[in-house]
Amino acid sequence: MAALDQISWIAVGYALLVALLAAYAAYRWRARPPWLASMGWMLEALLVLRAVVGLGVIAGGTRPDELSTHVGYLAASVCVLPLALRSVEDDEGPWSLGVVGVAAVAVAVISWRMVATL
Repeated sequence: MAALDQISWIAVGYALLVALLAAYAAYRWRARPPWLASMGWMLEALLVLRAVVGLGVIAGGTRPDELSTHVGYLAASVCVLPLALRSVEDDEGPWSLGVVGVAAVAVAVISWRMVATL
């Protein structure tokens, strides 16, 4: 569980960084810079890694207190960012920054909940 917790804390920090940069871009440029989507996809790669490690921990015999909640958090964290990034793929305006920022905050909260409920 230690590796899963470490990956989750890194995901929390990186998700908050993405959310702060989305807020700064909305304030500064009023348009979504191309590197923000790249950061979002890097965060998604980290979340997929965490899901694989989390399923490996479960397959290894370590069971969290609430198995269905834990698996639900793993699945939700992997699904949120692709939905958000694909929905604003052609939009470069400030609303797209809000979508990316809210999705990043949602992922940070899910990641924090995973650590808190284990």
